[in-house]
Amino acid sequence: MRATRIVAGIVAVGLVATGCGGKRPTDSAQNSGAGGCEAAAGRVTIATGNTGGVYYTLGGGLAQLISDNTPIKASAAETGASVQNIQQLVAGDYDIAFSLADSAADAVKGTGSFDGKKQDITALARIYSNYTQVVVRSGSGISSVADMRGKKISTGSPKSGTEVIANRLLKAAGLDPASDVSAQRLALRQTVDQMKAGQIDGFVWSGGLPTPEVTDLTTSLKDGVRFIDVTSLLPKLQEINPVYEKGSLPGETYQLPADVPSIVVPNMLLVRSDFPEGDACAITNLIFDKKAELVKVHKAANALDRKKAVETDPVPLHPGAKRALGAG
Repeated sequence: MRATRIVAGIVAVGLVATGCGGKRPTDSAQNSGAGGCEAAAGRVTIATGNTGGVYYTLGGGLAQLISDNTPIKASAAETGASVQNIQQLVAGDYDIAFSLADSAADAVKGTGSFDGKKQDITALARIYSNYTQVVVRSGSGISSVADMRGKKISTGSPKSGTEVIANRLLKAAGLDPASDVSAQRLALRQTVDQMKAGQIDGFVWSGGLPTPEVTDLTTSLKDGVRFIDVTSLLPKLQEINPVYEKGSLPGETYQLPADVPSIVVPNMLLVRSDFPEGDACAITNLIFDKKAELVKVHKAANALDRKKAVETDPVPLHPGAKRALGAG
């Protein structure tokens, strides 16, 4: 019964996404005192990502989990993901935001997409990891990122973490994203539709496993698409940001003939530094105490780990999260 209620929360995300999808009043900011680990009545909004991505699915489940287990009424909204999420979190449009660790690190340092303006963000936890999935049409002639010269490539939604990684991969391969490729700044659903129609040659996607829209593509086109190994570019990406790691995308994820080496980036849940301590502590505890319920929403939640949750450097942990995770 509980699983049904959580999955129902995902449907609610769509309602928020097609409505105002923005700022909600947060009464808990006034009611939750420092030092406790209990949430106070109020409302919070969660910035997620593209429909079909794990942020969107898991964000809906998290909103339902918070609403079911605390006095807080939570809602989630579709967004362009990481960079946009951070910008709108800091602006007060959202209270909690999903983000890739590289975008979050850029934000606190005022580098990359944030251009010298340090952002006031803290982390509730490191959660699961995203896998850089680079998929091309089998007849495209693309075997490496360098082969994308002159091709139509979806680099992800504007101001998304995917776009950040896609542009860094292109630059690491010696290409100018603005002139050497025909960059299509598309959301994932549009990307998949255009791949099916043969209108683009490939795409970059940073997401959890499995990503439903990528499953749809590989199921529909089967051998008509293939994943390429981009890990030769990892050292250049690590020069920009050390959060990038080498991983392996299991072949069974998308029924591939073999595992695919991949570049992995952790994800974080972010809040502003003024987010109420009691709420932060209660929500952080809830994420790990109710992990099994989030796994029912999406398998990526299997990676939730209290020990790894504190690994958010250079993004500081929120004091309430520190209390929940025993980090201070």
